[in-house]
Amino acid sequence: MAEAKAMAVAAKATALRHVIWSTLEDTRQWVPLTDNRMPTLQAKYKVLHSDGKGQSNHFFADAAVPTTFLSTSLYWDNFIYFGMGPKKGPDGKLVITFPMGDKKLPGIGAEDIGKCAYGIFKKCDEFIGKTVAISGENLTGAQIAAVFTEVLGREVRYNSVSPAAYRGFGFAGADTLGNHFQFLRDFEDYFCGVRDPNFARTLTRHCKASRCG
Repeated sequence: MAEAKAMAVAAKATALRHVIWSTLEDTRQWVPLTDNRMPTLQAKYKVLHSDGKGQSNHFFADAAVPTTFLSTSLYWDNFIYFGMGPKKGPDGKLVITFPMGDKKLPGIGAEDIGKCAYGIFKKCDEFIGKTVAISGENLTGAQIAAVFTEVLGREVRYNSVSPAAYRGFGFAGADTLGNHFQFLRDFEDYFCGVRDPNFARTLTRHCKASRCG
């Protein structure tokens, strides 16, 4: 949050014409700290990275910086670089594990986030002051597993666990990620509803549009 504030101050001081702030929902607007559906972290957050980004939006608004608030989705790259990819289970079969039940998980490649941002800049003033949410695909765990099966040529299964079980896995950040996935699961209608993959594709097409004057 301190870094976000510094960015907003610097953007204002240098009179940038258009800023994109990569943000997420402040989940406390849906799940207040008094709501015990998921544990409160550090006494003031439900999902650390998401709440911190959402709470930081006001730095740009307060500074009157011409900003587009770009709400992203799970990076598909996390399957490669963050350890979320298929792993061998006790029976030797490959599995992916999420606490999503049969709900859809919006995701997008990091490269495509850059293309969407470029498309927003190309559209000049159209998105200034607005929140834009993007996703490459909204897929269930079973659908993600099916894609891995097709690409790897080896069966990959989806292992659905409870958010509490996921929070108990013990890796760094398991508690906040467990809360994050629970938020996506419990509020699927909202989270997927504002992330239309077709809209993201229109932004990437604008990468080839005419430049701003």
